[in-house]
Amino acid sequence: GIRKIDLVVVNLYPFRDAVAKGGDFAHCIENIDIGGPAMIRASAKNNAYVSIVSSPSQYKQLMDQMRENDGCTTLAFRKNLAAAAYALTSAYDSAVSQWMAEQVTEPPPTKTVAFQVERPLKYGCNP
Repeated sequence: GIRKIDLVVVNLYPFRDAVAKGGDFAHCIENIDIGGPAMIRASAKNNAYVSIVSSPSQYKQLMDQMRENDGCTTLAFRKNLAAAAYALTSAYDSAVSQWMAEQVTEPPPTKTVAFQVERPLKYGCNP
């Protein structure tokens, strides 16, 4: 039979790079990843059993986990990976949505914005 999948590693198409380098409409559209975000989200949803590695910066942590856990990963680690995966796909979709809204004559009424956390702030603090 077919063995269960417990590890998924996905790197998304470099959409932001294509836009930043001034790619034309066709080039930027070609660099919108469709299958990658779907695989990432499906894997993250199944974090009880699946580790979703969505960034090369996670490779070392994955190897450490597998070394420490007889080739497996802990549920806590898989949940952390899932949270990072959802944040990645959300930011990716936001970048695509913002760029696409700039390409049309009637932008949609909803705009999403993603931010990188530079430092954690306590409640009520301003940077």
